[in-house]
Amino acid sequence: MSELVIRAATADDVPLILRFIRELAIYEKAEQEVVATERLIEGSLFSASSTAHALICENGGQPVGFAVYFFNYSTWLGRNGLYLEDLYVTPEARGYGAGKALLKHLARIAVDRGCGRFEWSVLDWNEPAIKFYESLGASPQSEWVGYRLAGRALLDLAESE
Repeated sequence: MSELVIRAATADDVPLILRFIRELAIYEKAEQEVVATERLIEGSLFSASSTAHALICENGGQPVGFAVYFFNYSTWLGRNGLYLEDLYVTPEARGYGAGKALLKHLARIAVDRGCGRFEWSVLDWNEPAIKFYESLGASPQSEWVGYRLAGRALLDLAESE
């Protein structure tokens, strides 16, 4: 594999980002859950009020992966953290260091920004990803259970008295 280059995504990358999102959703057996459009991606990642960021990983000038992240906050640490929302590497580019390069780049961002931690979630059945993350020194946080409000439940709570 040629030299990998990680760069900040731009609004010109919106179609590529959406393609990678759909490919990731197919891999995660959740393609039907993707409702994002190019317009939504552009507005949420590249508007003046955006709080999320995206990276593109290229090999020989060809895009082979992406990551989307944002900063959260830990009251216990009194510091920001970096949360990786999505990381995807195309099947043909896996095993050549693209995923590790993206994670290393994100770790550098976290350290440079004074973050106290770098976190993400992984599906419990995704053994290749789990083994990869653990090989880098990451550890599962099994004492915490993630919860989500979405769709009608989110609207109901927001509109409740």
